[in-house]
Amino acid sequence: MTASIVGPVIEVPGELAASQEKFNGAAGRAFVAGLPRRAEEFLRRWELRRDGPAMHGLCALVLPVRRAGGGRAVLKLQLPDEENAGEAAALGAWAGDGAVRLLEHDGPTRTLLLERLDERRALTGVPDARAAVEVLAVLLARLTSVPAPAGLRRLGDIAQRMLQRAPWALGRIPDVADRRLVADCAAAVREVAAEPGDRLLHWDLHYGNVLAAERAAWLAIDPKPLAGDPGFDLLPALADRHDPADTAWRFDALTAALGLDRERARAWTLGRVLQNSLWDIAEGRPPEPVRLAVGRALRA
Repeated sequence: MTASIVGPVIEVPGELAASQEKFNGAAGRAFVAGLPRRAEEFLRRWELRRDGPAMHGLCALVLPVRRAGGGRAVLKLQLPDEENAGEAAALGAWAGDGAVRLLEHDGPTRTLLLERLDERRALTGVPDARAAVEVLAVLLARLTSVPAPAGLRRLGDIAQRMLQRAPWALGRIPDVADRRLVADCAAAVREVAAEPGDRLLHWDLHYGNVLAAERAAWLAIDPKPLAGDPGFDLLPALADRHDPADTAWRFDALTAALGLDRERARAWTLGRVLQNSLWDIAEGRPPEPVRLAVGRALRA
């Protein structure tokens, strides 16, 4: 897809414009249309100058910049939503320990100025999958050791909403084995829902959200933070670069590194399988096979 030129300061990649259209409709279109003005505003406000081509994911535009003193940083421009509501608070709480360092932020727009990491070197490029899992385990142990700041989404609320939606979803899964697994995931969540935890969770720590840095070998980026049990943070490390033969080893390595009770961690990981299955079903798709495979391995 070709890039969409929307103004003299930045060029919005077509993939970002398309994802905003798909997931956010009119709000996404307005966000894309307003990006040139917003970029100009924060380049001026924080005394920044452009320092390389724009980068993007599904939700944000990221501009490499130089600060007034010459320091390298990135300007992250995103549409405010539920998932990024606590991003600045989480990064502030971590204070650079295991995560990218927050330099400036604007509350109303959720615009962030972050230290610049090496976007060319993500953990996805580490060929040894077990070594990559061990990196995630170390980062998760550091990140989830921090109490969640006030005001974040809470896992207890999310769990109750999942349990309320589960009967509706089960009636829309035609495969008997998949339906039984999703039902078992809901049952596991019921067992732990009364104790949802209070740690600061990244929620999306997959291999692509870990980049190399100068001050540390690896740092986490792009949290979707919430307050809860660290067991709810394990599924990306189990499902990304999935290897059925390694699921048990990965789960053991992660729970050991984080010092977790295995049964509680198992239940909350099944909760993540339930969460993703509910999303899939709501969008008219069957539950994603890799996550179901992880759920089966942990249920056994």
